[in-house]
Amino acid sequence: MKVRTAVIPAAGLGSRFLPVTKSVPKELLPILDKPMLQYVVEEAAEAGIERVIVVTSRGKESIAAYFQAMPDLEERLADSGATALAAKVRAAAELAQVSFVIQEQPLGLGHAVLTAEEAVAGEPFVVILPDDIIAHSPGVVAQMLKVHENTGGGVVAVEPMPWERVHNYGVVDATPVNDRVHQIHGLVEKPSRQEAPSNLTIVGRYILPPEIFDHLRRTPPGTNGEIQLTDALLLLLEHYELYAYEFLGTRYDGGTPLGLLRASLEFGLAREDTRQEVLALLKTLQPE
Repeated sequence: MKVRTAVIPAAGLGSRFLPVTKSVPKELLPILDKPMLQYVVEEAAEAGIERVIVVTSRGKESIAAYFQAMPDLEERLADSGATALAAKVRAAAELAQVSFVIQEQPLGLGHAVLTAEEAVAGEPFVVILPDDIIAHSPGVVAQMLKVHENTGGGVVAVEPMPWERVHNYGVVDATPVNDRVHQIHGLVEKPSRQEAPSNLTIVGRYILPPEIFDHLRRTPPGTNGEIQLTDALLLLLEHYELYAYEFLGTRYDGGTPLGLLRASLEFGLAREDTRQEVLALLKTLQPE
């Protein structure tokens, strides 16, 4: 069955960005002139994803507003001659069919995914975490869909990490299948360096079958009463193949202020229309 749906969990508080996230959802914080959330929706649309389900929380209504058409604004911009800017405003509403579900309680990533079950409607789907911004063409979702088509199994994006940092991430126990693809035998959440089965750490992209929802319901709450997606994936492994894919691209941690700043600077250097200004800015910031 074709994968045509993406689930994007975006219900978190964004505590690392407080106090700005008191009024602005973290997912709408910008990298240059577009919010983080738009970058991952664009990645999904590029891969042929038709429906995007954003799992959000109360008080984040501005996320839904961002993806709605704004004909009055577009008309004003067009009348003033700012046609290129009008096209940028229009682009967000035309990327995909974007809908929203509310996660009433902050009970973890697994619970956020489970909240989208009815909207997913029994199909395989992609989970994209908007904190992980990955620059590459084709995007990571498109890369992973090829692995899914070739293997018939679920796919988890992974990134080799220095061993001294593996304790901060989920890690896969896996054996190589072919170039950049490994069959997963187990997953460990934040292991010590001595206990880590590999240095392949899980990044926020997953292709999953609808059966994951049954396993999420069976997953007991862990730390802080949260339902962890990793725990449900372990249950899924009992009868379903999962593969780890070492994606092509550069990942930016949009979940921290400095990670978002780095992304803005490097994206600015990569764009022809902003490169020279960013270079000039960086020169002025260099110490004497």
